[in-house]
Amino acid sequence: MESHSPTRVVLLSCGSFNPVTNMHLRMFELARDHLEDTGQYRVVKGIISPVSDGCNKKCLIEACHRLEMARLATENSDWITVDSWESLQPEWVETTKVIRHHYEDLVTLEQGPDSVDTVKSAVRRVEEKSFEISSYDRKRDDPQLMLLCGPDVLESFEVPNLWKPEDVTEIVGRFGLVCITRSGSDPLKLVHKSDVLWKYRKNIHVVNEWVTNETSATHVRRALRRCRSVRYLLPDSVLDYIRQHKLYSSESEQKNADVLLALQRYRNAINS
Repeated sequence: MESHSPTRVVLLSCGSFNPVTNMHLRMFELARDHLEDTGQYRVVKGIISPVSDGCNKKCLIEACHRLEMARLATENSDWITVDSWESLQPEWVETTKVIRHHYEDLVTLEQGPDSVDTVKSAVRRVEEKSFEISSYDRKRDDPQLMLLCGPDVLESFEVPNLWKPEDVTEIVGRFGLVCITRSGSDPLKLVHKSDVLWKYRKNIHVVNEWVTNETSATHVRRALRRCRSVRYLLPDSVLDYIRQHKLYSSESEQKNADVLLALQRYRNAINS
């Protein structure tokens, strides 16, 4: 039988990273271990992509700070990087479009500039809703891009009018995702309940985190606001940066409090 080398995988994590925590970094390590244990994959890169200020999420501090903290958090990693493209966009960018952007970058690096037009043509077919899963399949030796997330993303797929159905199909059908469990979550049940997720279940990798860590950026911000210690929840370099720039005060928690969330505007648009 012909044997093939493991598929190279690039993991992409999108989110606020407000601030980045040790758990954000831990997710990458868990995902890599899980995928490589199958013998089918070799994880070659991880990408942290902070959301832009255009998201208008309450309590979201400026992207320049979130980017720098993410860079500080990953400076000792030999495979996790930080990408600024999404965070520098003037408006909030749909997750699917962020994934496509990074896919194009991967193809350009692997196949050269001449391949870009082919990929962009396929992306246009997606945007014109003539998308089929096979329409821009990668070559056998190309790396595969997977979305790294928690179970909240799978849960959000089932929220009415939150995601375009074709976007969910593209994410799980074309790219695939790795979902890290948390206490009380049941991602496999979510997959079972959804016809789309069930159809592409082989592209959804559920990773159990046996050493539970419920650290969240929300809890960290609350502790900082109350002058409580958050040491060992964040990399020391990130904590030093927060202290130096006096981030996460009671005032910053009210940022964008009266502004319509970009995601809500998006939902209103697709419902109109």
